[in-house]
Amino acid sequence: MSALFLGVDGGQSGTTAWIGDDAGRVLGCGTAGPCNHVGAAEGGAKLAGAVSESVAMACAEAGLDARSVGFEAACFGMSGGPEDKREVLAAILRAGQLVVTHDALIALSGATAGEPGIVTIAGTGSIAFGRNAAGAAARAGGWGYIFGDEGGAFDIVRQALRASLRSEEGWGAQTALGGILLEATGSRTANGMLHAFYTSDWPRARVAALAPLVDAAARQGDRLARDILERAAQELATLAGSVRARLWPPGQPARASYVGGVFRSPVVLERFRLLVELEEGNSCAPPVYGPAAGALLEAYRAAGLKPRLSRLPAGIG
Repeated sequence: MSALFLGVDGGQSGTTAWIGDDAGRVLGCGTAGPCNHVGAAEGGAKLAGAVSESVAMACAEAGLDARSVGFEAACFGMSGGPEDKREVLAAILRAGQLVVTHDALIALSGATAGEPGIVTIAGTGSIAFGRNAAGAAARAGGWGYIFGDEGGAFDIVRQALRASLRSEEGWGAQTALGGILLEATGSRTANGMLHAFYTSDWPRARVAALAPLVDAAARQGDRLARDILERAAQELATLAGSVRARLWPPGQPARASYVGGVFRSPVVLERFRLLVELEEGNSCAPPVYGPAAGALLEAYRAAGLKPRLSRLPAGIG
């Protein structure tokens, strides 16, 4: 029987596991609930449960016995960092090599199909990460919503609310954003919405989920909304540029890609690609695979293999 490899994307919204053989054929995929931080109450048990469930589902699809399966190498890309998770994962998994890393690395590996490059991630927050042909890596951003995350969905909504507050108080330009956000949140005033956003009823992810409304306003001709999105694209391109400058000499070809819901905005995506490709040698393309595939590719990399993935299960990425 050929050697088996495992890649797991462990996030706050869900856990996805891919199993492949040593020829790069994807044999099975499984999904489960989020991987909570181990430091949280019952976090270790929830992490173990989500991983075990997703791996068992992938094994079932691959025709493997989850109780006895072992892997040549396994890679876990974890949101919130890998430091507190290795011990839990080592206890529930048989793997010759166990790689526990951060989610930006597997996003990059998936986006570039394991090749050198840069990925800019813009979901609720933002970060850019890159790795060159020599294996050197660098990151920019990812500081969290208080000190960073420029260009992420939460930041876009924050800027929209600020524009609404300025307009309501008479010291900012007129914008449709205020009315749009008031309707979406059921608030009476922009100030009331501000106070609501400070409560536990509006966690960051819920606030960030309003970002498509800013894109809709921009497409309907609201200048301030478009300015917010174009500024977000500038911030994200700046993060990518910082990573590039530390890993590639000027003019040397560098591949860039992008991941995350913010890039569903045509305004952000078009501006971001334009700005990234202004740098001589840069190319910017959609991701080849998703982060779960990236985790599997990193498992192969740990074993010194570099196969091309094939027979991808339908509907997974």
